[in-house]
Amino acid sequence: MDFEKLFLYKQWSDRRLFEAIAQIDVAQYSDDYNFAKQQFNHMIIVEELFRSRLENKKALHSQTNTEVLPTFDELQQRIERSDVWFIGFVKQIESNQLAKIIHFQFIDKKTGSLSVEEMLFHIINHGTYHRGNIAHALHHAQVAHPADTYTVFIHQHEPERRAV
Repeated sequence: MDFEKLFLYKQWSDRRLFEAIAQIDVAQYSDDYNFAKQQFNHMIIVEELFRSRLENKKALHSQTNTEVLPTFDELQQRIERSDVWFIGFVKQIESNQLAKIIHFQFIDKKTGSLSVEEMLFHIINHGTYHRGNIAHALHHAQVAHPADTYTVFIHQHEPERRAV
């Protein structure tokens, strides 16, 4: 699995979605705007939790969301930092390290274990799921949501793949 390409795709998708969210008429569609922020808030908390597990550090969070939502700008900055970190992480990881099993405790205090590869896949998959939820809120708020499928990404970044 080419995790570098997958995390570049995630970064591309996140950026496009933040650009779309910024177009929401907050006065008229505050619920949709706040829903989008809540989804990104949850996403970044989960990313930070899994990063701490990958770095063998203490978890920064005790919940997977917060009562008070961070500002739009803060969420955007944290997601961008996370994307950059994961891209750097997967660039330097050796393929034999992907199978390493990491044991940890979930927020609900249940124990679990995943390989590094499974954790990375989870971050990609988790983000895709929540970006889809945000796309629905954008539709409701009458903002065009950007196509963020992997096929759109890959053909924008490797246009030669369109050639027949």
